[in-house]
Amino acid sequence: MDLVLRGARVVDGSGAPSFRADVGLVGGRIAELARAGEGRLGGRSTLDCDGLVLAPGFIDMHAHSDLALLTDPGHEAKAAQGVTLEVVGQDGLSYAPVDDRTLAQVREQITGWNGDPPGLDWDWRSVGEYLDRLDRGIAVNAAYLVPHGTVRMLAVGWEDRPATAAELRRMRQLVARGLAEGAVGLSSGLTYTPGAYADESELTELCRVVARYGGYHCPHHRSYGAGALAAYAEMVRVARSSGCALHLAHATMNFDVNRGRAPELLALLDAALDDGADISLDTYPYLPGCTTLAAMLPGWATEGGPGATLARLRDGAVSERIRRVMEVDGSDGCHGVPIDWDTIEISGVADPALSRYTGLTVRESAERAGTPPFELARTLLLRDRLGTTILQHVGHEENVRTIMRHRVHTGGSDGLLVGAKPHPRAYGTFPRYLGTYVRELGVLGLEECVAHLTSRPAARLRLPDRGLVRPGYRADLVLFDPATVGAGSTFAAPRTPPTGVPHVLVDGCFVMRDGRRTDVLAGRSVRRTPTC
Repeated sequence: MDLVLRGARVVDGSGAPSFRADVGLVGGRIAELARAGEGRLGGRSTLDCDGLVLAPGFIDMHAHSDLALLTDPGHEAKAAQGVTLEVVGQDGLSYAPVDDRTLAQVREQITGWNGDPPGLDWDWRSVGEYLDRLDRGIAVNAAYLVPHGTVRMLAVGWEDRPATAAELRRMRQLVARGLAEGAVGLSSGLTYTPGAYADESELTELCRVVARYGGYHCPHHRSYGAGALAAYAEMVRVARSSGCALHLAHATMNFDVNRGRAPELLALLDAALDDGADISLDTYPYLPGCTTLAAMLPGWATEGGPGATLARLRDGAVSERIRRVMEVDGSDGCHGVPIDWDTIEISGVADPALSRYTGLTVRESAERAGTPPFELARTLLLRDRLGTTILQHVGHEENVRTIMRHRVHTGGSDGLLVGAKPHPRAYGTFPRYLGTYVRELGVLGLEECVAHLTSRPAARLRLPDRGLVRPGYRADLVLFDPATVGAGSTFAAPRTPPTGVPHVLVDGCFVMRDGRRTDVLAGRSVRRTPTC
């Protein structure tokens, strides 16, 4: 054996009761398990794991590390949590496939998500080339979703209209190529332009392509607020019409209109599951959401791309129309709910000159400036060129707990890693599940929770050798102390490392050892082998 993990309490990811065992690793895979009483394994090196739980590495089903993996391959934000695989390309917007025009547009549009790192060599354009870039060495593994909004930029542009037959044909080709090059599915962002301009039939046609390749559709659907249930129902219809597996991103019910309504969502999903639909979902164990301030704008105000959006905000008459939609009618960007500026906390800015606003709500900032909240927001958007990130405090604890208990639930951080005060979920999601919702609150049992974070997502990704502690499986593993594991990150100090996660292995190599990041970059792209 290359390495023996001795005397660990093995929670193998299946949901079955834990057991004590020695676990032997050879060549990046689990070679043998010797349960207590079956004799000890010998190896070239050993690690005493008494008092620690050994589990499969956690799979982050919703990550925004698309550029962080390239600019900071050590990626301690996720490695320190025990994450060994994350899925990027989320919410319909990412950096492949692109051409020179659309790369410039998407870089500007989602600066608030990922920054726009100076000096980065943007030497890819296709999905395969982006995955090749990851293969140069990263701390944790990464899988990629073809982003529908980026595809629509290439084929249609930024116009709010149905795609023509020729444009839809090109989108199908782009999606097929991305899947053939290794993407695991398709993401869509249906409150983010230009993806929001797609109708149900367009999504269905593209999902038919995804189904042929054995992938899945991961939508950020059209509303998490006033139209949430209708939006979920639309995604279920697309799945059933196309035959495509469905994974609901950050599946929650937010805003006062949805307080206590999680059982209605789960009833909708259970009916479809019982009828044979292939559905899963992910959530983060926190209440606030996180996005960009520009995402709160009505969709019509962002037609044409970032430049056109800024021009509308500069126009006094048009900006007044935007204000009324946001504050009175409820814009589609704010999920059909009139915006409450007390719930919008500024978490990061692209322009350091605006850093004084970070950590304040829009209303607090407006009061200090002696201006109406919308005018403060408008000024920020213009001066920060749409790069401002926010926390949106609209969640409900009872909905969070109800959904995380569901039979198809998995974990996803949905964490942005940029900004002065990012959401702590980027640095604390997985230890928080184990510390807060398992040990402290008992919402989930330990074995059940580990299954949610390991084997369930591996099954969704159709990875036959990940997500379980079994011979022949990849040695992507985490060791944690069940008595002390927890999120160190808070809203006041969001980048604080977690506690109780001393060791993390990727491909049998320590990327975290004794609570410290090593220099190992054992992660690579995880590519779906197409079924057609």
